[in-house]
Amino acid sequence: MFLERRHLHSLKTIADCGNLARAAEQLHITQSALSHQLKSLEHHFDVSLFLRHTRPIRLTPAGYKLVQLADQVLPRMADVEDELSRLASGEAGRLYIAIECHACFDWLMPVLERFKKAWPLVDIDIRLGLSFDSITALREGELDLVISSDPVEASDLDFRPLFQYEGRLVMAENHPLAQKDWIAPEDLKTEQLITYPVSRDRLDVFKHFLSPAGVEPKSIRQSELTAVILLLVASGRGLSALPDWVLRYAQQPTSSLTSRPLGEQGLHGTLYAAIRSVEGKSPYLNDFIALAGEFGPKQS
Repeated sequence: MFLERRHLHSLKTIADCGNLARAAEQLHITQSALSHQLKSLEHHFDVSLFLRHTRPIRLTPAGYKLVQLADQVLPRMADVEDELSRLASGEAGRLYIAIECHACFDWLMPVLERFKKAWPLVDIDIRLGLSFDSITALREGELDLVISSDPVEASDLDFRPLFQYEGRLVMAENHPLAQKDWIAPEDLKTEQLITYPVSRDRLDVFKHFLSPAGVEPKSIRQSELTAVILLLVASGRGLSALPDWVLRYAQQPTSSLTSRPLGEQGLHGTLYAAIRSVEGKSPYLNDFIALAGEFGPKQS
């Protein structure tokens, strides 16, 4: 392609200045060099671009076409160069997040609000990473960060711990199991368990508590929303295993609810932020992870 950015810049400057001498001065080149550049363009396209013997110099139809192109292209190129510069400096970027935890939204919203104020040029999007393989999507560049409680050993991924949590059995305060200090797997044999609509291998209560003991609850009911789960539990329609901080972050009153440890030692876990290892030094990714840990629920 013969036409270059410098050609468009020169043509635009000549049109704005009205003569070659002032245009050359503004472009910081000699008038001879500018004239040679103009002649090479005219020779290549076999058209005249300016009427040289008019004062100021006037555009031919061909010259007008190229100056129109310059008006469209040069500002856009400048914008993209500016964006690339901000990307290179870490000032701007993209943060596509997948959350492998329904209950995470309550504490994540304040994190995002604070992050947006600090990094207004970072494009943010959130996906609930429960209906697709979020780790594969992270590896393939479709996501930039995954919030998960299931770290994997991988040289291309970096799992940063955010905070620790305890999974507890939540129940109405007048439920018979509220009389116990801790809950055994067998206690759930006669109970309806209310869970999020995900596979069992992604629920701690099954993966680390019921399945190892070979115990199955009487029935299972599912709900997408934490608020609905808590309302069902409060009305005595079942029990639910939730992170210990859910009651503290819940939007609706939870005074009629109580919780107990799952097992004598409790069911403990850690929530992580997973990113690609090659982006481990990204300023905005590191700031987001720090904020998520800072705003994360504290152990009581």
